[in-house]
Amino acid sequence: MIFLPLVAAVVLAVARGLPDAVAPWAWVGVTLVEVLLVGVLWARYETPALSASGAGALAFDEQVEWIPGLGASYHVGLDGLSLPLMALTAVVFAACAVYALRESTRPRSQAALFCFLQTTCLGLFAAADLIVFFLFFDLSIVGMYFAIAGWGHGNAQKSALQFFLYTFLGSLALLLGFIGLYVASGTFDMVELAADPPLVGTGITSGLVLAAVLVGLAVKTPTVPFHTWLPPAHTDAPAVGSAVLAGVLLKMGTYGFVRIAMPMLPDAWRSFAWVVITVGVVSVVWGALVALAQTDLKRMVAYTSVNHMGYVVVAVGAAGVVGGSAEQARALAVTGAVTQMVSHGLITGALFLLAGMLHRRAGTYEMSRFGGLAGRAPRYSAMFAVAAFASLGLPGLSGFVAEVQVFAGSIAAVPWTAVALVGILLTAALFLRAVQRLLTGEPGELTASVGDVRASELLAVAPLLVLATLIGVLPRPLLEVVEPAAQMVVALVGR
Repeated sequence: MIFLPLVAAVVLAVARGLPDAVAPWAWVGVTLVEVLLVGVLWARYETPALSASGAGALAFDEQVEWIPGLGASYHVGLDGLSLPLMALTAVVFAACAVYALRESTRPRSQAALFCFLQTTCLGLFAAADLIVFFLFFDLSIVGMYFAIAGWGHGNAQKSALQFFLYTFLGSLALLLGFIGLYVASGTFDMVELAADPPLVGTGITSGLVLAAVLVGLAVKTPTVPFHTWLPPAHTDAPAVGSAVLAGVLLKMGTYGFVRIAMPMLPDAWRSFAWVVITVGVVSVVWGALVALAQTDLKRMVAYTSVNHMGYVVVAVGAAGVVGGSAEQARALAVTGAVTQMVSHGLITGALFLLAGMLHRRAGTYEMSRFGGLAGRAPRYSAMFAVAAFASLGLPGLSGFVAEVQVFAGSIAAVPWTAVALVGILLTAALFLRAVQRLLTGEPGELTASVGDVRASELLAVAPLLVLATLIGVLPRPLLEVVEPAAQMVVALVGR
């Protein structure tokens, strides 16, 4: 599953005789096979048993010696934290491949690049060795840089460079933290590090190592104040690039919190928990306020990612505040954080593809130049309304399930995290205003240029919204996978 897209990327890159018209269909075929494979994994998945230390094993575990001198191996496997994100990756990339069927600018190169990018994402979420994690983490930065620079618009070259420099600097901090863990333990194996954390206590060394890891992951998430690369990258990226960046790549940061920082540095995490919560609350409120001020649809959605990822940061921070009888609440917060990652990936991926449809037709994201789209493009308007209401947390959609768990768990463990509820109110205001500006009222100057969604666009966006609705109505299949892993993480942090 991890390397099939890479094989396809190599074939697409070297097959010079392959007609450009065939490449997008080949990309669609590869992504649909990936969706089928992740479905097989989900059907066969059984929650791994806990070890004597309380750390979990991995399902589908594979390990091959790689760099003996470093103690690094090619070690991959899945559990309830990573399997949902593997599934999210497969679905988002499939949606992007279908959306790009009408791409006319170097379609073969784009298909090859995004197949390569899919391998980096799948590899990171399956990684059970820090060097493997870091390898895929860095390669994803390279892939997205070329996606923005090669197929973006506006000031794409500058935005791509800013994205690369910011996130690459973050990756260097992350590598420094990984080296600190290795020096203290003699291994990069993530299962071993979680089972037997090397830096016990709250000394300066464990604090510095966690700080390095947190900075690297915070840049990728991104949280305030490391978020400034995100809006220009999204605004100038192609629609499929924005969907992958928001839907999948941002989750690498928040996934790193629950996979690496919390279980491998539990004592330091408990000490830093209040800092993490504060950053999360600020990100929630600040992201929503700045999004509310935007008139550009794509920049607005970009800033809502800061807000929605802030919910995840609040939850994982609250899970580090150990004391009293709040262990069940802290496990609920972590479950909500993982559910929020999945929900945000589906909803925001759909929103960026919908924003891309406007740019395809009118060449702008400026909301004031549209209006009355409900009469002109009813199918587009219906999908945009569902995505907007899902993002603001309407009951019956995935955003509600995630946010209820995040806040129920976080407030029970740390009551003052209720301050972040302001972000939900602001998010509701900004999305309702966007719905009014785009879909209702008198037609704008560009409304006549907006035709309704085409078949490929409908087939790209509709499955994302259907899944968001299914999670909102029937969350149990997802939660049954996530909850045991969330309980394990909380137990490891509290040991």
